[in-house]
Amino acid sequence: MGTLLVITGPTGVGKTELTLRVAEAYGCPIVSADSRQIYQEIPIGTAAPTAAELARVKHYFVGTMSVQEEYNAGMYERDALGVLDILADSVNKEVFAILTGGSMMYIDAVCKGFDDIPAVRADVREQVRKEYAEKGLAWLQSETERLDKTYWETVDRQNPQRLMHCLEVTLSAGKPYSEFRRATQTKRAFGIVKVALERPREELYERINRRVDAMMAAGLEEEARAVYPLRELNSLQTVGYRELFDYFDGKTTREEAIRLIKQNSRHYAKRQMTWFRADPTIHWLDANMKYEEQMAHISTWLHDSSVQQE
Repeated sequence: MGTLLVITGPTGVGKTELTLRVAEAYGCPIVSADSRQIYQEIPIGTAAPTAAELARVKHYFVGTMSVQEEYNAGMYERDALGVLDILADSVNKEVFAILTGGSMMYIDAVCKGFDDIPAVRADVREQVRKEYAEKGLAWLQSETERLDKTYWETVDRQNPQRLMHCLEVTLSAGKPYSEFRRATQTKRAFGIVKVALERPREELYERINRRVDAMMAAGLEEEARAVYPLRELNSLQTVGYRELFDYFDGKTTREEAIRLIKQNSRHYAKRQMTWFRADPTIHWLDANMKYEEQMAHISTWLHDSSVQQE
């Protein structure tokens, strides 16, 4: 049975083009592990693959759902494994698929699996939601940091749904939510090799800034206006849309919204790196290295992994 190659890294690092070239080299499909690119209404703000890129390589989980549909990492684990198990059984190749994206929980869902998250008590959920309504996002943030510092280091701190879920589980179970996410790695039926791209921090941040400018030029504001009536949905509690929604609501200026999108994107990239650095199984790859050198490293890591599995 072949190997699942994971190509990840922080937002803006350059995963898309490398993944496409590697997938073409191995003749295998790409499975997206991006929790927002799965939504069909928001391709610009999520930097989803273009039509031309989708035509180059078969993709899964890109633009396949509506923002109005509920979806989470647990559901993704079930669906992605269903696709991967079929591919692993039907394709006799060294690399049968490439899993790529920057959504940390989605990658862990496939590579490690999750412990069972305990049920949330109804009274706890009601109390958390009540206090959020009264005290706002700042209260959610302070309580999450106080009760679960591990989760606080990587969570999207502007997403109230994720913060509330953390508090609800933590208060219901009597121990931090992050402890339920430190699952003992579930043994998969296929091999897994993980590769993460990296760049110098200042270079990465400049790339992120330029990408936001490119998104605005490509129509991000119009895209955000189209989904603005649905702004309360969890699927839209993400960088690029929250800031523009505040601009539409008159809470800030357009210029300030763009500045905040850049700033919050950089903060997200920093949290991603914190998460990835904590994973000892990841092989780090210089994004500035020539493609041929990158492929040589990937080939070596795949070979070493196959030898270990024998």
